[in-house]
Amino acid sequence: MNPAVELPANPVWAVALALALDLAVGEPPTRFHPVAWFGRLVAPFDREWRRPGPQFAGLAVAVVLPLLAASAVAAATALAGRLAPWAGVLIAGLALFSATSLRMLYRKAREVALATDSDLPTARERLRWLAGRDAADLSAGEVRSAAVESAAENLADGLVAPLLAFAALAPVSLALAAGAAAWVKAVNTLDSMLGYPHKPHGTASARLDDAVMWLPARASAALVALAALAPGSLVAARRWADAPPSPNSGWPMATLAAAVDARLEKPGVYALNPRAGFPTVETSLAGIRIVGVAGALAYVGSVLFVFGASEVIP
Repeated sequence: MNPAVELPANPVWAVALALALDLAVGEPPTRFHPVAWFGRLVAPFDREWRRPGPQFAGLAVAVVLPLLAASAVAAATALAGRLAPWAGVLIAGLALFSATSLRMLYRKAREVALATDSDLPTARERLRWLAGRDAADLSAGEVRSAAVESAAENLADGLVAPLLAFAALAPVSLALAAGAAAWVKAVNTLDSMLGYPHKPHGTASARLDDAVMWLPARASAALVALAALAPGSLVAARRWADAPPSPNSGWPMATLAAAVDARLEKPGVYALNPRAGFPTVETSLAGIRIVGVAGALAYVGSVLFVFGASEVIP
């Protein structure tokens, strides 16, 4: 290819491709989804470990498996980039697309919120896609609360965290950036599969996820406050952010609870903005829209950062 017309290898194009695919496709089919492949890789390690012991085995799993995922993605991106710069951008964009999700989250959360007004059993059933909690006895308000909470929490886990990792390394190396996004997604997937109190082999995965998500959770809270045009919601969130067991998820959820002035509660576990009422359908949809705008702002911020840093770092 003539260098004068060769497509640029600027990592901004990888972010743009990931966003375009998210808007057009939502998520890859499960059988083609790299996260599903990683889940199948993890599954054999989700068992009792007598030798060498659950703590040691869990630590090895938490360290090795995300590194394997990141190395595979980084190697594929680097190899493609050697063949042609645009090919490296293509692989990086596909990797980032696989590690992030916004449209599907937005659509599923809206479906649950809308169904609570006409078909509560269906709303409870659909909630399983968003939240890992027993919804059989939840009221309509509690189901809507769970949908809004999940939208806020998954904004951090499913979008901001991998985008931040990608943007941080993109100016240095496209391959490392793609690998970093895959590593963050792998860490989060491990936590979702193993990070429960009754699974001692998942303790290391849970603690690693806590560390990795510290900054993305707080960045997501700031994005929610910005999207809602309610900077005071970030200040108010400090009163409730420590209520959930997770040291991170409370931040975007509490900020959204303050922004829409609604009670978000997991029965028997925590209540955010407890003096307010449960969200109505309208309030829920408003909260989900705020999450959607916050996700769009995350993409815009990533593009601006990557573009600016790429101009500074040749």
